[in-house]
Amino acid sequence: MAVPGKGVHGPLAGVRVVELAGIGPGPFAAMLLADLGADVVRVDRPGGGGLAIDPAYDVTNRNKRSVVVDLKAADGAARVLDLVERADVLIEGYRPGVAERLGVGPEACHARNPRLVYGRMTGWGQEGPLAQSAGHDIAYIAITGTLGMIGNPDEPPAIPANLVGDYAGGSLYLVVGILAALHHARVHGAGQVVDAAIVDGAAHLSAMIHGMLAAGGWQDRRGANLLDGGCPFYGNYETADGGYMAVGSLEQQFYDEFIALLGLADVAPARKDLARWGELREAVAARFKERTRDEWTAVFEGSDACVAPVLSLREAPAHPHLAARGTFTDHGGITQPAPAPRFSATPTRVRTGPAQPGADTADVARDWDVPALNDDAAPNDGPEPNGASAPNEEEHH
Repeated sequence: MAVPGKGVHGPLAGVRVVELAGIGPGPFAAMLLADLGADVVRVDRPGGGGLAIDPAYDVTNRNKRSVVVDLKAADGAARVLDLVERADVLIEGYRPGVAERLGVGPEACHARNPRLVYGRMTGWGQEGPLAQSAGHDIAYIAITGTLGMIGNPDEPPAIPANLVGDYAGGSLYLVVGILAALHHARVHGAGQVVDAAIVDGAAHLSAMIHGMLAAGGWQDRRGANLLDGGCPFYGNYETADGGYMAVGSLEQQFYDEFIALLGLADVAPARKDLARWGELREAVAARFKERTRDEWTAVFEGSDACVAPVLSLREAPAHPHLAARGTFTDHGGITQPAPAPRFSATPTRVRTGPAQPGADTADVARDWDVPALNDDAAPNDGPEPNGASAPNEEEHH
């Protein structure tokens, strides 16, 4: 089998993945598998996807290959099932029931390939009162309590981009589920369905917090706890130039070093005196306002005070530590995070840029032995088969 970037294999080299194109957590999960060396074939729909950027910049499609299949055409499902027969994993992010109506649901796929791991990525999950409702990251994390715990107490909850829901609660849990099911399939010879719901994953992420809540060590409100900004030695402070420093000096020895370097050792109230946390916060805030972010960065450089400058997306790649580790990489003129985590025996890298819709059809048809992919797609002038909904109604994301 020819694999893109042959010569540098990740730990998943030889694993074949079919990704039914979508946006959000599904593509990110497939990118992670591709970064780890899997041969990911993205099945794009005619006319492209829903992400409003040039596909050449969609980093979540790096290290993949793309074919175009019209799943609503008469032979669309058959073409996908030909790929499924040769695959180890399939990823789809439609609303519950849509893949079945399109002829590529779990039953149809497992009839062709009983060992297939069928990964389903949704916000609400495959069942429940909201399963058929549209939604996005912010709504999923809202009902799990995750959104409500982030931010200042006198302001609306802070929106953590789509990192907590889509990618942490969604993509990463889907990948964990796929890898676990893939192991099971290789041991027992049987595939299965992985139902990865963002609400489940986002809730699961808060396991430690729920334990603290039950033990009385966490208050069920924003900005009142050790890790949510309520603690004066775990938070962000503005500097003289409008920048910010992030402080995380939780343990006593780190706190002592922090206070000493800040120059407040003789005036700061005791860290354990919760009644004076407000006074401590004001003293720390006032001191940080006396110097610029870069000046404070120099003060804390090399210390164990657990203090770091808050960098922007464009600044981060140049940070000396990240630059030394190669945490970011440049490929095709795009600065982007390098694959993670790292492996001693099977290193990973960005092998190819974002897959362009349909650009790899001939190669995939040859490598996967699916010659029908090279045939011209049948026109889709008639009614949608099996009452399938329009593309913008199929997906949660």
